[in-house]
Amino acid sequence: MNTTENARIRRMQWTSVSLLLVAGIINYLDRSSLGIANVRVATELGLSATKMGLLLSSFSWVLAFALLPIGGVLDRFGTRKVLAAGLLVWSVAQIAGGFVSSVGGLFVVRALLALGESPQYPSGSKVVSEWFPVHRRGLPIGLILASTTLGSMLAPPLQTLLLLSFGWRTMFVIMGAIGIPVALVWYLLYRNRDDEKLSAAENAYLDAGDTLKESPCKLTFDEWIGLFRQRTTWAMMFGFMGILYMVYLHLAWLPNYLQRERHLSIAHSGWAAAVPYLFGTVGMLCSGVVADWLMRHGTSAIVSRKIPLCAGLLGAAAFTVPAAFTDSAVAAVAYISAAMLCLNLAGGSVWGLVSVAAPRHLVASLGSIQNFGASIGAAFAPFVTGWIVDTTHSFVDALLVSAALAVLSAGCYLFCVNRPIETREPRRERPVAI
Repeated sequence: MNTTENARIRRMQWTSVSLLLVAGIINYLDRSSLGIANVRVATELGLSATKMGLLLSSFSWVLAFALLPIGGVLDRFGTRKVLAAGLLVWSVAQIAGGFVSSVGGLFVVRALLALGESPQYPSGSKVVSEWFPVHRRGLPIGLILASTTLGSMLAPPLQTLLLLSFGWRTMFVIMGAIGIPVALVWYLLYRNRDDEKLSAAENAYLDAGDTLKESPCKLTFDEWIGLFRQRTTWAMMFGFMGILYMVYLHLAWLPNYLQRERHLSIAHSGWAAAVPYLFGTVGMLCSGVVADWLMRHGTSAIVSRKIPLCAGLLGAAAFTVPAAFTDSAVAAVAYISAAMLCLNLAGGSVWGLVSVAAPRHLVASLGSIQNFGASIGAAFAPFVTGWIVDTTHSFVDALLVSAALAVLSAGCYLFCVNRPIETREPRRERPVAI
């Protein structure tokens, strides 16, 4: 029996990865837009740094609670329909942001944006777990997650140009319009694995090396609730919190930090803010390559993700501390760039860990629960940062808080994530599906 990759599988693999990369870039362009327009929006609406931080945090809070059920929805109905619908919702919300005239309107728009964006990254882990064998999941996960840094890298120069040329409202409309055709293309081209009639050889190839027990049934409510009874789930939630806290801090405040603390103009801050995300992209891509290399050399699937995770978190903390205290704007950008490389080495490994820590029918659920818990904590980052800036008139303490949380997160992964998610045989008597 031929159990090697064939043209049909390769086509689905790289079609899905390419579209997820594009969708992810748009995702981060849209969620970055308020951070880019931070100063202009605050001036027009008369907002203090604390109030702007609260507005920026609203996105994170809604995203966190939207993530809790979205994994179960994805595992139940598949990524084809759910991600297409999410892309459409967040694109329309982004367009609507260009027409609001009050703080309340922006809160609503940001909430809808978060709701629509919630399926994006759980979808990525689920797609990779469906269409790639376990020993080849590192690179595609890294490519999909590179969208977070590529989008964040493109956002400052691109959206600053649109902001200065047309104003922040037109910038919102243009950004939102880009996502609508991508939603249509995803729905037309992608297929869930369970909906495809694969041969025994194709299934054998995709399942090669996967030691986790796969259920022949749809996800049940008992299985979903059961994830909360396992230490691995809670450790992944708290561990990811330190990564997302630093990510959200930079996403919401980096342009403002460069303008306020480092005295760069809006135009110059747009380009300077792109540099750390370029390094972050390198870190994200390296995460998958490192994980696959470690697996080829005999490291277990979970340990191959934990090594870059812990090393990346400790490196991010180590470079953030001198970034806080240096007097040089150039040195600050250099230190933040190094921190971003390390942070995204860890960030890419997080989703790689999800893809190998749970059987295929639980991957999206585990990923979304992990993101829910982590996002609850990280949602404080924009608000706490704004409060610290208003109180101390400096970003120093805000950066040090993020570094301390990164060290604590490394400890969570190192000491508490030691075994995969355990599953039980599905009950035969009328399981309640979510």
